[in-house]
Amino acid sequence: MKLRYSGTSPYVRKVMVSAMELDLLDRIELEETFVWSPETDIGLVNPLGKIPALTLDDGYVLYDSPVICEYLDELVPGVVLFPAPGKARWKALHFQALADGITDAGVLRLLESRRGDGERSQGWIERQANVINRGLDALEKEVDLLAGGPLTIGQIAVGCCLGWINFRFPDDQIFAKRPQLSAWFEGFNSRASMVRTAPKE
Repeated sequence: MKLRYSGTSPYVRKVMVSAMELDLLDRIELEETFVWSPETDIGLVNPLGKIPALTLDDGYVLYDSPVICEYLDELVPGVVLFPAPGKARWKALHFQALADGITDAGVLRLLESRRGDGERSQGWIERQANVINRGLDALEKEVDLLAGGPLTIGQIAVGCCLGWINFRFPDDQIFAKRPQLSAWFEGFNSRASMVRTAPKE
């Protein structure tokens, strides 16, 4: 399998952490991809022009991160990152959706902030910042549901989301008024898979 990736993408990180936790990383060839480069061929691999994109051994391509993570999970016998149908599964998917939504807002905020003078909308930036803060407040309230139990895709998604938001928007000090979320993240972020995939330019 071949994974098109970037060292700063939170969605790629979610796939990488999942692969490491599932002990599958040695089966994946990594190809670094800069989607904003005029010379990139990512559109030929993923028509959406995004990463991560996973090319399977038979040439079929999977995208985006929730699909890729579930595929990798299916390669390992038994229930691992995606619980069997029932309450535990809905909880894991709930947290994955919440984390991905926060991350989506962060990406929109970041891209808007990089637009040129006269093109940038401060109102749009503030709208996305509000989405991020509401999502983080929800995680602070629900953090007890993240703690304990077997590792799930929900925990991985939240961990990667928090790491990226903190990396891209350090001035937000997202943990300053969210002590329970801060404590959870400190513990989760010490996992070997998280340490190895920490975002960097």
